[in-house]
Formats: sequence, C-alpha cells, structure tokens
Amino acid sequence: MPHLLTGNRLETGDVLWWTGTTWSRHIREAAALDKAEAEALAEQFRPAETISDLDVVEVTVENGSFRPTTTRQRVRAIGPSVRPDFALPSLPVESI
Repeated sequence: MPHLLTGNRLETGDVLWWTGTTWSRHIREAAALDKAEAEALAEQFRPAETISDLDVVEVTVENGSFRPTTTRQRVRAIGPSVRPDFALPSLPVESI
C-alpha cells in the first residue's frame, strides 16, 4: 500500500504534502512512497524545523486519487471541517 509524507508549515500551520522535490498544499500532487522511504524522509526533515508534525500516511488509490485510510488524515487532506467561508484564507507556500 502506498504512503505519503505530510506535515504542517511551521509559520502558518498549512497542511503540506511531499511531492518528491518540494512541498505542496494539495494531496493530488503528493508523491507515493513505500513506508520505509517515507519514514527515512521524515527523519531527514525533522531537524530542519520548517515543517512540524511530520507524519507518514497510509493511502489507497481510488479513481486515480489518493485517499488516506484514517479519518484524521482525510480531513487534513480535504481541508477545514467547517464552512469554507469561515476558514482563514490560505497563504501561498513558498519553496521550503
């Protein structure tokens, strides 16, 4: 089963997904990794302190899209669980 590497941008709290070369706010741009590779990358990024709460997420692929296997990660991938007009505007993610 594929895995994704995710975390939160330290300055804004935005949910980020590792694309294989950079971070994206969109799960559809994430790079599928095997579990060992994702865990090794997470350990590599931990000392940088620019991404917090690094996590390796197990996903399934449905209709060509990633779907996290846990409810918590599905909410993080989709966005806020409140009305969108209540959510804070998203800030652009610069290269980290």
